[in-house]
Amino acid sequence: MAKLYFHYSTMNAGKSTLLLQAAHNYVEMGMTPYLMTARLDTRAGEGRIGSRIGIGKSAETYAPGEDLFARLETRLASGPVACVFVDEAQFLEKEQVWQLARAVDDLDVPVMCYGLRVDFQGELFPGSAALLALADEMREARTICRCGKKATMVIRQDDEGRPITEGAQVQIGGNETYVSLCRRHWREAVGDRPACA
Repeated sequence: MAKLYFHYSTMNAGKSTLLLQAAHNYVEMGMTPYLMTARLDTRAGEGRIGSRIGIGKSAETYAPGEDLFARLETRLASGPVACVFVDEAQFLEKEQVWQLARAVDDLDVPVMCYGLRVDFQGELFPGSAALLALADEMREARTICRCGKKATMVIRQDDEGRPITEGAQVQIGGNETYVSLCRRHWREAVGDRPACA
């Protein structure tokens, strides 16, 4: 029975690596995965899912307003798909998450989404909020804060490494822009808690 999965974490936890490995497992078994990523994230190149450890694969892109159910229905009509993989799932719109859920239910294709849970201000992304509500299964990919505790938050920083606490929710960037922290150190970084000695 097909399911909607949400693999979530903060930055630098290896979500794209996990996606690429899972998709490769399908290929090794002679099955066809269908990979998608957000059109606005071109850090690895347009239409490409890339990992910080250097692996990558071509993918179809999605953008706001696109009907993902219709796209998957069309793709499935041209041949079998064993599993749909969606990278940067935080950029999905709520309606697109519903479209993916309908694809699972009505087209009987598993959909595995990988993305961030919260933004640099500690707020849920709309796509992530919808996935947390609708996913049949959720799995957390973990990374660590500089103190060794599990990182659950992320700060955005300027060119000098100073935390930024205001701005648009979406700003594409990597290690030069974002740092994953535990909640305590995130609160210190954004000025919500005095720094520890």
